[in-house]
Amino acid sequence: MQGIILVTGGTGFLGSYLIRLLIRKGYTVRALRRHNSPMDLVADVANQVEWVEADITDIIALEDAMQGVSYVMHCAAMVSFHPRDVTRMMQINVEGTANLVNLSLEMGVKRFIHVSSIASIGRTKERPQLDEKAKWVQSSGNSQYAISKYQGEQEAWRGHAEGLSVAIVNPAIVLGSGFWNIGSAKFFKQISDGLKFSPVGRSGFVDVRDVAQFMVLLLESEVSGERFILNAENTLYRDFFKMIAASLGAKVPPIPVTPFLAEVAWRVEWLKEKLLGVDPMVTKETARSSVSSFYYSNEKSRAAFDFEYRPLEKTIQEIGAQFLEARQNGLKPSILPLP
Repeated sequence: MQGIILVTGGTGFLGSYLIRLLIRKGYTVRALRRHNSPMDLVADVANQVEWVEADITDIIALEDAMQGVSYVMHCAAMVSFHPRDVTRMMQINVEGTANLVNLSLEMGVKRFIHVSSIASIGRTKERPQLDEKAKWVQSSGNSQYAISKYQGEQEAWRGHAEGLSVAIVNPAIVLGSGFWNIGSAKFFKQISDGLKFSPVGRSGFVDVRDVAQFMVLLLESEVSGERFILNAENTLYRDFFKMIAASLGAKVPPIPVTPFLAEVAWRVEWLKEKLLGVDPMVTKETARSSVSSFYYSNEKSRAAFDFEYRPLEKTIQEIGAQFLEARQNGLKPSILPLP
């Protein structure tokens, strides 16, 4: 497969693993970065990538960045559950995706791999088991982030309807080493620091390396017009936290967060933010999500390329070991080894 592969969100969590995998396979990689993007996660491979400074919401800069590109792997997104971020999140996740799709159509891009989310499937209490055939349902269970990812996904489908070869992945909660103060890696720091609370909900979890690997398999395939839920295991948050605690030699968070406590918690945090100006530990959306239970099928993804996921417990053990090492040197960002 010849040509330049453009990776958006290349300095971010998933993008950093994807870039490494593409480089290992000998592909020519161009990646987007903003002027203030931290390069910690890609420092060791930065000189093997053509970096272009551009924001996906800046159509002029994006048009320059996409000159000569044959393939697009769209990882860039904003994840937030705070009301103040909704406008910017919609700009990045929806308008930014529309910009990429439009330019891909205009420039004859051969393949467009779009990273969506399990959140974009549309969750309701009446439909706890979900697969790729599930249709979006507007409900109070959908966060603004979920809505932004759903609408962004619709832009990708529009591109497919207009002739662009598109495949979409819908990862569950993506696990891996990275920055220890944000994303899923933050759970390890919180539990190491003595987190007391464990929500009663359930969700799906997947290793970041599996997501990157599946995306490359899609890139190299002829699959088009399909979406794939990427999920290794459906697990209770309580059991997930137990596995993290075991990997760290830490105490398991002892206090279960029931739906009632979740409702109290976000209101208390909302009030603290208003009175003291501090960022909330939980918001209404994160609190309600943490006590919800959903099951996500991985049958389609496993069948597509005879694909097997890394066991969740093994992934957690690897991340835990890296966290303990990172804790000795000021929580320096880490990257899990590729196979």
